[in-house]
Amino acid sequence: MENLVVLNNISKNFSGHLANDNISFELPKHSIFGLLGPNGAGKTTLIRIITRIFDADSGTVLFDGEKLSDKHNSMMGYMPEERGLYKKMKVGEHLIYLARLKNLSKTEATEKIKEWMEKFQITHWWNKKIEELSKGMQQKIQFISTVLHEPKLIILDEPFSGLDPINTNLIKDE
Repeated sequence: MENLVVLNNISKNFSGHLANDNISFELPKHSIFGLLGPNGAGKTTLIRIITRIFDADSGTVLFDGEKLSDKHNSMMGYMPEERGLYKKMKVGEHLIYLARLKNLSKTEATEKIKEWMEKFQITHWWNKKIEELSKGMQQKIQFISTVLHEPKLIILDEPFSGLDPINTNLIKDE
């Protein structure tokens, strides 16, 4: 099977603390992969290297057979553990803004957002401000923004934090 992501000897050091030490693995296309380990093991650092938030000190990352570069950013969806929502924006405009950053047209973004909001039964949230939503509700918005552009790679860091069991199952099913 072809690999979507290949890491070769990735290392990352923060002021004398080695967060990742020669990490290598292959992630086949269309697979599910979990990074497991105790707090402080370097999982989030590794995710941030794959998503190009951090640069590795050494090693290489290949995405779909090519050295990871700017052009791959729109092929990834990343939902970090720390939520990055603009609290004063309304849900609909916020999701359109994030979709436009991933190169979707406003029309295409609006159509896809409405589909996802229907799946979650939250169409009535379109004009609500993010700050009016509970943590679990914000989690749904964050998830929609992660998958809206149909990325080749979806990275979910603590994806079920704040979600009730029904919505946890809905995300797992998608």
